Amino acid sequence: MPVETWLIFILGFMILGSIAALEIRDILSSIIAVGVVGLGVSVAFLFLQAPDLAIVQFLFEIFALIILIRAFVKKDYHEEEPSTVNKILIGVTLLTLIAIFVLSISIFKALPEFGQPLMTTAEYYLENGAAETGSANLITSIILDYRAYDTLGEVTVLFTAIIGAMTVLRIKSQTKKESGVAV
Repeated sequence: MPVETWLIFILGFMILGSIAALEIRDILSSIIAVGVVGLGVSVAFLFLQAPDLAIVQFLFEIFALIILIRAFVKKDYHEEEPSTVNKILIGVTLLTLIAIFVLSISIFKALPEFGQPLMTTAEYYLENGAAETGSANLITSIILDYRAYDTLGEVTVLFTAIIGAMTVLRIKSQTKKESGVAV
């Protein structure tokens, strides 16, 4: 069976999971349905031969499920009937989403056929990378020259995550010291 058929099947499965997550009244079942949708994305990445993205998506979904289940399992929620303002807002939102979907069809028609890469940027990098940057290594020239802002952004995110983790650990350590608990 071609990959496109499997992807359509997975997409249908994800759409059904999304509808189930919206329609199920039980919060735990709804959270699990959302997790199923995310795991469907992970499987789609596997079919598209992107195992690195599939692993990251899988781990993210598992952690998100654990956090969401932990946060909502002990809570007691009461559903209220939506007001007329909420119903109007939901209607406007649905109409907006349908309009975006219809307008995006022309954009998708302009894309190349599935499996045929759009190589305009890559061709430019391959043809002019070494000459424009003066680098002996083409990969280095792309990462450090053409994609410098992207690389800077990734480094900034990692640095911020490390600082945030250190801050949280320091606060927990100080709290334990103040309460007299051995660290």
